[in-house]
Amino acid sequence: MNLISEVIDQSRKIVIKIGSNVLSDDRGAVNRDVLHNIVEQVNTLIKEDKQIIMVSSGAGICGVGAINKWSRRGDMNYKQALCAIGQVELMMAYKEYFGDYGIHVGQMLLTKGDLQDTHRTLNIRNALFTLVDEGVVPVINENDSVSVDEIKIGDNDTLSAHVANLWNADALIVLSDIDGVYNKDPKTRQDAELIEQVSDIDRLLEEIDIGEKSSFGTGGIATKIEAARLVSQYGIPMILLNGKKSDIIKQALSGQETGTVFTGRQ
Repeated sequence: MNLISEVIDQSRKIVIKIGSNVLSDDRGAVNRDVLHNIVEQVNTLIKEDKQIIMVSSGAGICGVGAINKWSRRGDMNYKQALCAIGQVELMMAYKEYFGDYGIHVGQMLLTKGDLQDTHRTLNIRNALFTLVDEGVVPVINENDSVSVDEIKIGDNDTLSAHVANLWNADALIVLSDIDGVYNKDPKTRQDAELIEQVSDIDRLLEEIDIGEKSSFGTGGIATKIEAARLVSQYGIPMILLNGKKSDIIKQALSGQETGTVFTGRQ
């Protein structure tokens, strides 16, 4: 059993973050096979007496899928409208797939202001604990339709870190479209090497090349590393896995697949 499998095995309260790049197919539509497989894996974890909260991107993608005529509209009003439409489509998919296993889901849409207000934070925390204790899986997303400055929490990597801290999670699993953190961009460099364990984030940033202007470095791996920093302050380990791989969480739990684990505060 490797470190990643140990972390998953020993964690009861797990936050799972799913990125848009995981949920989308080559045409930019929602990959329902991938989504259903992730839900199936969550059901397996729940059967093993684990509690799960999901932070899910994908509202924009679902919105484009529902009303494709707006897909090329670049102004913020249409982006927000697409997210409003897509959020319904996304939750319908979660409701359907979790319903196959007799599991109910609950939607929570948050903004930066919600996480900065003590009273609202307490309400969020109470709602999360109530839902989970009653066997309901919360599905959380940024409230993009009212976030005027687009995604002002920052991104859903950051949101998932805040949720993990708020819920006192035992682990945060981030599902992306790469196998983990590499010393170089694996999408452009064939000699990139996977870093399977990170205990010092500052040292990691000194040693790897994330490229300030590349898609790999902006809103990609950089935000995931900062999310790891946020949860590490509370001693919560974060695991980065390739969510496009079938049964990735199951395979990681059994030690057959790997990724990158940020070990949390030492």
